[in-house]
Formats: sequence, structure tokens, C-alpha cells
Amino acid sequence: MQQADINKVRASVHQQCGSKVMIQLDRGRNKIDVQEGVIKDAYPSVFTVLVNDPNVDNPPQLLSFSYTDIITRDIRMKLC
Repeated sequence: MQQADINKVRASVHQQCGSKVMIQLDRGRNKIDVQEGVIKDAYPSVFTVLVNDPNVDNPPQLLSFSYTDIITRDIRMKLC
């Protein structure tokens, strides 16, 4: 993993702030969560995604991820 790769991912995520994305989270041991949310903010080390749960009882969650999570494929994001 090189710094140039992280900078490319950081620039791409920063450009997509406010966009709706589908996130596929790899939780390990063949457990995968798929959620939809909006990229809220991009910081130097992490970015945040506001996820709305389809269940009315659960409030929206603000999840944070590092840019290396995308490079290592711990999460996969796709624009909606």
C-alpha cells in the first residue's frame, strides 16, 4: 500500500461528499452487511457515512471508515 493509492482514494471520496452510496461491509467469517447511506464528511484520515436503517425504530447511524478500509477491501462502496 502506497501513499499515492491512499491519496487517490481520499480525493475520490472527498469529491463524492453528499452522494448516496451503497456500502458492503465485510464483517469477517463470511458475514457481509449491505447498507445505503450518504457520505457526510471527509477528513484527512477517515470519512463518515450517515446510514438510515429501514427499520423505523432505529435512528440513523453515523459510521466512520478509514481510506485504507477501501484499499484492503474491508468495505466496498458503489454510487447509487
